Amino acid sequence: MAQASPHSMYATPDHDEAAREDFVLEMMVHVSRDLTPGKRKLYDHVVKPKFEKAKGRAPVNRHEIRHAMEEEEFNQTWSALRRTTQEMMFDSIGESVERLTGDLMTKAEGYAKPTNSRRQGTLDLDPDLEIPRYHTAVDIHCKPGGYHSELLPTDDLFAGAEYDRSYNLFAMGASGPLNDDMGRSVARYTKQTFTDLKPRRILEIGCTVGHSTLPYADLFPDAEVYGIDVAAPCLRYAHARAESLGYAVHWSQQNGESTNFPDGHFDLIVSHILFHETSNKGLRNILAECHRLLSKGGVMVHFEAPQYEDMADPYDHTLGDWSTHYNAEPFWGTLHDQDLRKLMNEAGFPKDGLFQHEFAPSVFLETSPKHRAVSRTPAYPVFGARKA
Repeated sequence: MAQASPHSMYATPDHDEAAREDFVLEMMVHVSRDLTPGKRKLYDHVVKPKFEKAKGRAPVNRHEIRHAMEEEEFNQTWSALRRTTQEMMFDSIGESVERLTGDLMTKAEGYAKPTNSRRQGTLDLDPDLEIPRYHTAVDIHCKPGGYHSELLPTDDLFAGAEYDRSYNLFAMGASGPLNDDMGRSVARYTKQTFTDLKPRRILEIGCTVGHSTLPYADLFPDAEVYGIDVAAPCLRYAHARAESLGYAVHWSQQNGESTNFPDGHFDLIVSHILFHETSNKGLRNILAECHRLLSKGGVMVHFEAPQYEDMADPYDHTLGDWSTHYNAEPFWGTLHDQDLRKLMNEAGFPKDGLFQHEFAPSVFLETSPKHRAVSRTPAYPVFGARKA
């Protein structure tokens, strides 16, 4: 994986750090590309026949399959390796970013100063914001401390800088040099699908470090772009990163369940892999908040992994649901059981304005076919609605 610095805020590893990171990458690729297909063979030729012999029927859901698979040594080894590579990812990157944190904070301070040489965005943090329990109760993605924890007394941006590096590794390089393929792909889908939409203001909920936020500024250059998140270290980094790349985005620390924006303030609201990091209550609150914040005729577009109803074979449900039990993402499974159309309708969106089961093809993979073999998402499933 190339270790080029895509922007000046990037925590560029030295030779030894890059080598360690490359080792983790090769382990991740090995587990994903070489070992995962063996799970399917194990299920088809061992686990399913054994289950049918014992029960007189085939497994009917992911829970029965998971419990049956957990008894097999190959699956235990696969799961242990996958969890270990996740932990190794943060171990290998964390020490490197920690070494560079002081320099990054100095750079961020410079980007925060007023200047006439570039357009500038804003950063508004709320030290009194109550972090939702679905963030504080677990270390999401097995990242020590999660993404909201402050490690330094002031101006901490460690979690954001680490996320910029770790996401590139997690995606195995298949999200582009700026880790922005989700945003580029979903923004293109939105522009091509809603051709009459001319947004004045765009909001991304759960923006983290802005990977998916900035592409909307490219595709909708006349719009003001906003990004919110509960994690202050990520927002500090997002602001400095955007400034270093020449983007003027308005970042603020807010909970997407209840924001301080006025009614009808946005014409387009988006999110990318947000909802499985919330809760069932949080999901409903955010959809209702989207309805409040959208202008008449405004659109919301959300990318999430496919709902289980979209996959006929319950074995396929177990692959994503692994994160529910072993990757500190406890709401993954319950989210993907939800009737999203029903929830959007209950949030106030009309039935004839809903959409689901649509896909935004990957922009990056169209021009980088060599990454298709390891890509986690060749196309991004999207759902959403248009406000009446």
